[in-house]
Amino acid sequence: MPEASLPLSSVRDLKALDGASGQPFASLLVVRKLASKTASNGNPFFSADLGDRTGSFGCTIFSDNPAFELLKTAGEGSVVRVEGKVDYYQGRLSPKLGRITVLSEADLGAPGLLDNLVELAPENADALWAEFNGFIDSIAHAELKATTRAVFDEIGELFRWTPAAVSMHHAYRHGLLEHTVHMARVCRALLPLYPEVDADLALAGILLHDTGKTIEYEGTLATKRSRRGILQGHVVLGYQLVRKAGKKVKLDEELLERLEHIVLSHQGEPEWGAAVYAATPEAVFVSMIDNLDAKMGMVQRALRQAADGEEFSERLPGLSSQLLTRPPKKV
Repeated sequence: MPEASLPLSSVRDLKALDGASGQPFASLLVVRKLASKTASNGNPFFSADLGDRTGSFGCTIFSDNPAFELLKTAGEGSVVRVEGKVDYYQGRLSPKLGRITVLSEADLGAPGLLDNLVELAPENADALWAEFNGFIDSIAHAELKATTRAVFDEIGELFRWTPAAVSMHHAYRHGLLEHTVHMARVCRALLPLYPEVDADLALAGILLHDTGKTIEYEGTLATKRSRRGILQGHVVLGYQLVRKAGKKVKLDEELLERLEHIVLSHQGEPEWGAAVYAATPEAVFVSMIDNLDAKMGMVQRALRQAADGEEFSERLPGLSSQLLTRPPKKV
């Protein structure tokens, strides 16, 4: 990797330079997304998303920029050293990129480099996994517990590190595990308020609801949807995993149908990816908890990534709003 003429800035550092248009910078970043588009004049350009463990930003690279062909060859998931100038578009950080260098495999082995690039769940992954397995063990119904255990005997290692989304919520390593454990905690807290909800079925549904994401997503440094993820989606893929496990352990047909229904309906609305609307007490319960934790996960991440002195986050698509990042003042 070439010697840096500028000190390296993290994405958080850049966002803290609010209003510093034109200021030069250098950063080491992962190419998270690279979408090819065509301008109104017919010229191609890339809409790119670059980031590190502290955040990400979008930018545009036109075909007359030398970086265009370089990024086209490197592709998503590559690590690049970027030099550019701070700029903004519609109030959001959107730097103008200058020189870009793609890091080699040897460069990626530098001590601590990947640790600075890969965003992780804020909670310890081993502790989350131990807690997760405790939730499985707490399911009282033997066949529901066996069905749940059978799924994770098959996908456990993938489940431990898979993100919960490409960009919307818990979109980082171990994010799916964190999201699911948080949902299980909420489930435990709310079950006493809703005696109509079967506790074992609801908890099993929560632990299994997003298992299809272990197949839907792929990639080490940048997450993208796999072929099966595009053609089937995590709701159907999760349904398949649950049905296979339920048949294997001979789970009662009605219980299996109800468990499958939780997976098929947990997205809430068809336009959000649900196969059907929630139509059992447990399915409604799980869908609402999923929506709650997804949105609060967006809130938590925005607060973690907020620059010092920043009053509002950038607009969060999942909330359709910016987020006030300063805590309330109490006198």
